[in-house]
Amino acid sequence: MAHLQETEHKDRLVARVRRIAGQVAAIERAITGEAPCSETLHLAAAVRGAVSGLMDELVEDHLRAHVAAPGLSDAERAAGADELATVLKRHMR
Repeated sequence: MAHLQETEHKDRLVARVRRIAGQVAAIERAITGEAPCSETLHLAAAVRGAVSGLMDELVEDHLRAHVAAPGLSDAERAAGADELATVLKRHMR
C-alpha cells in the first residue's frame, strides 16, 4: 500500500500481521499436537476475527487515501472506488 508513508502506522500494521502469523502457527501446533477440537476452533475463530479487523483497517486506509482525500481528481476517485469494489467482492465470497 504505497500510501502508507507514515512509519508508525506501517509498523503497527506489520506488528498486527505478525500477531496473525503467530495465531496461525498456533492453529498448526494445535492440529499437529492433537489438541481438542474446541481449542482448535477457538484458535481459528480468533484468526478470522484478527484478519477481519486487519481488513477493516486496510479498507479504511484505502478509502481515505484513494476515494475521500482532498485534491483527488474525479478519475482518481473513480479508480480508487473501483479498486475497493473489486477487493470487497472477493472478500465477501
